[in-house]
Amino acid sequence: MLAGVGALAAAAIGGAWTLDAQVTLRLTSVPASTPSGAPIFVAGSFNRWNPGDSAFRLMPGASGEYALTLADSIRGPVEFKFTLGSWERGEVDASGGGVGNRRFVIPATGAAEYTGAVAGWQDPAKLPPKVHTASASVSVVRESFAMPQLGRTRRVWIYLPPDYARSTGRYPVLYMHDGQNVFDAFYGFAGEWGVDETLDSLHARGDRGVIVVAVDNGESHRLDEYSPWRNVRYGGGEGEAYVDFLVKTLKPYVDGRYRTRPGRLDTGVAGSSMGGLISLYAVLKHPDVFGRAMVFSPSLWFSPAVFDLARAARPVRPDPRIYFLMGGREGDTPDAAVADQRRMIGTLAAAGFRVGVEVDSVVRADGMHSEWFWRREFPAAYRWLFADRAAPAPHRACAIAPRRAGDRNAARPRTSAGASGVPHRPSQGAPCAG
Repeated sequence: MLAGVGALAAAAIGGAWTLDAQVTLRLTSVPASTPSGAPIFVAGSFNRWNPGDSAFRLMPGASGEYALTLADSIRGPVEFKFTLGSWERGEVDASGGGVGNRRFVIPATGAAEYTGAVAGWQDPAKLPPKVHTASASVSVVRESFAMPQLGRTRRVWIYLPPDYARSTGRYPVLYMHDGQNVFDAFYGFAGEWGVDETLDSLHARGDRGVIVVAVDNGESHRLDEYSPWRNVRYGGGEGEAYVDFLVKTLKPYVDGRYRTRPGRLDTGVAGSSMGGLISLYAVLKHPDVFGRAMVFSPSLWFSPAVFDLARAARPVRPDPRIYFLMGGREGDTPDAAVADQRRMIGTLAAAGFRVGVEVDSVVRADGMHSEWFWRREFPAAYRWLFADRAAPAPHRACAIAPRRAGDRNAARPRTSAGASGVPHRPSQGAPCAG
């Protein structure tokens, strides 16, 4: 069985669940290169993606297998990866490339077992040295920007269009989460989105540009800050305060110090995974502030209450725009992720949003829960969101794969560099729930 592929076995005997109703993660094989006696850990949404958590160490068994029994309280959708104790020794595919998060839906009750195999381990000696990749258009606003709504501080980045210093014009603003992954690969575990390079390139082709403000994630606070609703297993519940920081503290600061166009039609919010979830919340909760939202691979499973918010939402016109993106290879249960997105599109349509005009839904057959995918898809999303606010750029046609009503499902080749399979993460070098 390839890395990232798992199987669920929920056994019943005579209509009753097996004794103890255990939930087990099992590796049927590991690479021959695994050091003798090396501890193997699992890091995931259930332990804040700690790669060396002693409470989540798998125990060796017969025939080279490893297994871990999870606490019975861990139920529902989970995501995880296996490691040798650090992200520098995380699992990779047989050729040494990155792998996507493993995804598994644990039933609400009863026994369940996930089985899988690890094809390879990352060799730290083969990791290229980290270098800074941010363009000259990027700078740090503050290393410790105060977040009074949360009682914390955070590094905040800003991208200014290449002609900003030479012009007197004003620009739209896009607020982005997981700032470590937006501009500079030095701070990203699995590459970065290359937003600065993309926008510099578009500007050279005639795009009038946009200001991008990126806020670093809160590491151990990431899950808490990126969901306004609390998940009893994984945390959350601070998302409202985080968005209040964007609306009431950061945006006024940016509008007061830079030449922005502060209206809702010129203000967007963007993120992926949990960042996609909080972006959707922001645009639905504050449509008078955010008229644009880029919602990539949103973790809709984390907070089902987001569907209630969408059901009660009403489009604030003119011209709200929300761009959804999902990959067809996101984890072990990509069909569930795609189904969640389609359900959200249907919910918004029922609330009055016009699909294809005010809401766009894109599914890429080759897409994974990874920076390389989000980097590749950023230009198309940016152009759609800000098409009437900046000079249009050519949109490359792509082959259209079979699709469902409400989304554009196109298979596209992998064209951007970046390690696949690692989502946004709670700390440098560690992925996080997606």
